[in-house]
Amino acid sequence: MWEYILTGILQGIFEWLPISSEGIVALFSSFALQQVNSVDFALFLHLGTALAVIIFFWKDVVDLILFKDKKFLKFFIIVTVISGGIGFFVYKFASNIGGGPALLFLMGCGLLLTSWFQKKKIKIKASNTVSAIIVGLLQAITPIPGVSRSGATIFGLSLFEDDPKKILKTSYLISVPVVLGSGLYLYLKTPAIISGNILIGIFFSFIFGIATLKLLMGVSQKINFSKFTFIFGCLCLLGVLLYFVPGILEFFK
Repeated sequence: MWEYILTGILQGIFEWLPISSEGIVALFSSFALQQVNSVDFALFLHLGTALAVIIFFWKDVVDLILFKDKKFLKFFIIVTVISGGIGFFVYKFASNIGGGPALLFLMGCGLLLTSWFQKKKIKIKASNTVSAIIVGLLQAITPIPGVSRSGATIFGLSLFEDDPKKILKTSYLISVPVVLGSGLYLYLKTPAIISGNILIGIFFSFIFGIATLKLLMGVSQKINFSKFTFIFGCLCLLGVLLYFVPGILEFFK
């Protein structure tokens, strides 16, 4: 049981950072939980952190449901349609290909470049629709191993927005429909994936997800945008290094 608890904790902590939580959880579960499909298990654990987002940002979720913020609702729908539609085919046909670390590296460099843009007071102007399309496309490629969903969407959002709190909140909210859809698909594909142990993992991913989310949102209000993007850019590059850890460990065996 402890393996499922630990994987849930890892998911709850790393989901919000531009380091692939799916990759970290899949890496750990491939060693500790060899009887399960590590990638599908990692994806399913996202249900816990999705619930954390719904609870933490419940006022924003209610506003979406009640159509109170029509501009954000339009953005939300465009991102969901693009990332859900294209992301499904990426999961089906490209989830086993390489290139994830290279894409994450580019996003990390992009965030560092965005940090420099902010220092120089350079900002990209685009319509709500265009920014939604770009962010949706970036979220769509995240089933590729090594690509961080948070890293991809934070990079995309930071091109058009300079409020760290708003960037993080938007990044996490737009993940919910995709996570719920992928969870439903995985259940329909493999009903046996639901078990007492995985529910324990989801529970711990929810608890630690709420705690980490609160901490990160608090930090985002205390640092300027340039430092915010610089830190997250460095974390993206760290994620690239972590992706190669299994190969390095295998080399020294």
